[in-house]
Amino acid sequence: MKSTCETLEGNKVLLKVEVDEADFERDIEAAFAKIAREVRLPGFRQGKAPRRVLEARIGRAAAREQALRDGVPTYLARAVRDNNVDIIATPDVEITGGADEGDVAFSATCEVRPTVTVPGYDGLRVEVASVSVGDEEIDNVVNAELRRQGELTPVERPAVVGDFVTVDLIGTRDGEPVPGLAVDDWSYEIGKKWVTPTFDDQLVGAAPGAELTFTDTPNGTEQPADFTVKVLAVQELVVPTLDDAWVAANVDGHETVAEWRAAVTDRLAEAQLGQIRQTLVDKVTDALVELVSIDPPESMVAADLQRRVENTARQFQAQGIDLAQWLAAAGQEPKEFVESLRPQSVKAAKVDLALRAVVVAEGLAADEDEVDRELSVIAARSNENAIRQQMMSGSKKQPKLVTFEQVKAAYEANDALVDLAAEVSKSKALDWLVHHVTYVDDTGKVLDGDTVVGHSEADHDHDAHDHDGPSDEQENA
Repeated sequence: MKSTCETLEGNKVLLKVEVDEADFERDIEAAFAKIAREVRLPGFRQGKAPRRVLEARIGRAAAREQALRDGVPTYLARAVRDNNVDIIATPDVEITGGADEGDVAFSATCEVRPTVTVPGYDGLRVEVASVSVGDEEIDNVVNAELRRQGELTPVERPAVVGDFVTVDLIGTRDGEPVPGLAVDDWSYEIGKKWVTPTFDDQLVGAAPGAELTFTDTPNGTEQPADFTVKVLAVQELVVPTLDDAWVAANVDGHETVAEWRAAVTDRLAEAQLGQIRQTLVDKVTDALVELVSIDPPESMVAADLQRRVENTARQFQAQGIDLAQWLAAAGQEPKEFVESLRPQSVKAAKVDLALRAVVVAEGLAADEDEVDRELSVIAARSNENAIRQQMMSGSKKQPKLVTFEQVKAAYEANDALVDLAAEVSKSKALDWLVHHVTYVDDTGKVLDGDTVVGHSEADHDHDAHDHDGPSDEQENA
């Protein structure tokens, strides 16, 4: 097989492929074998009719036509690999020779992924929320722990907000008890507002032994109910005195109030950083796509859009919900729903183009070892899912597990290794960006990148060669 590649306008190339008649004869032989399995001839078992008999009955032309249908996609895939063509849509194929006899020739007009540049990617500034822990937040944590270790002490005075009252409560409608509104010896903290809008107000000022009657609408309902509440006891929560001695005796790992408050501050700051880190990929890719000056090809957008719709349908199906019925119930047209996902698909296509540009600019193309590691992860993930499904089903039959070699062979058979290598490369590029952009807060103050990301540069250099596969952003942007 020989092939050539010619660049056309509009992100397209023209592949021209020629296959010697002698080589194509193997495809014709395979076509006859396929036809033999599909037709019945008297005197022969299905699939066992010799070629000469088939050729006499149906003619060589039918087999050649079948061979072209089956063989051209294979030769085209080889030409795409040989010429390193990154196609993004189904090629337009035209048989230009050998339709009836002789050498086979065909051309394929292929839309290819455009190559873009993203000037300024290495100087991106990304705004994130500032880490700010105030005294009130620290006080809330400290006071919560003090209350947790406080003691309830009976008092004879009228109840106030914050007290715990023990009550017998019954709610009725037309003299009949309301389900869930009949309880004895219930300890309730005034101020929680769990029962009705005015329930707590009724309790404020009530002393032990008081009986209250009132009408109000229970939370979460629309019909009022008649309440009778007997206050059995009022208790005050007495919290311990906050000092160094109490901290040393009751808070593990800390000896003083100042030390404990400092630790609380650090914990709250780390929690805020955790929330910020969850947004980093979105914020970095949002900034990155602003550098892409072209509109992505519609074929890329449409392919991503189709995947999103299919994924959504599968998610609904997993919950036992039909997507079409759900849309109808929500009063949304299917076309309207699909179009609502388009902005995400446009962004995903731009992210794809931009990350590929960073891969080239920074020399981040995945090597064979990195691709093999990703294949190992895929095999392990597949086996974990198989084991999980077997456990959930309660089946005693051992799940069928796959090896690294089997996964790699499957990717090779489907010409998918190039795409996998691209995904690993884009993951590396995204890692690089996350660790190299400049992070600022809403005032423009530059933040320490290692603190924001949560990894040092040394960690990044190591992690850049250890991936669990394409990031969520690349798959779900």
